[in-house]
Amino acid sequence: MLARLQNYLEPDDALDLYGYFPYKSASGVTIMPNQQTRTARLEARISPDMLDVVKRAAEIQGRSVSDFVVAAAQEAAQRTIENTTIMRISIEDQRAMMEAILNPPEPNEALRKAADAHKRLVVETR
Repeated sequence: MLARLQNYLEPDDALDLYGYFPYKSASGVTIMPNQQTRTARLEARISPDMLDVVKRAAEIQGRSVSDFVVAAAQEAAQRTIENTTIMRISIEDQRAMMEAILNPPEPNEALRKAADAHKRLVVETR
């Protein structure tokens, strides 16, 4: 409607539009909000019993089987990635780590050798 209104206005009178208009793309084409373009296909073979379980769960959530499976796979993938990128340690280990950061021990012989090797192999070759 706004686009039709702008066609009737003189160029100097055109409306400046700000904000998010969920049903209009930048090219003026009407689109549905949150509609994602699906470009890949995933296939899986499951037993008929498992398919019945998945269908039942999809019905409970009011989704198609495909949407249910995609959402479940995405949640599992995000959980897996999170579990490998977030370090969870006990309170005791947290205290030990903070103590080591705040009051680091003197470097031992192995650390001195590693620092010397780093200087020789990395710093001096630059």
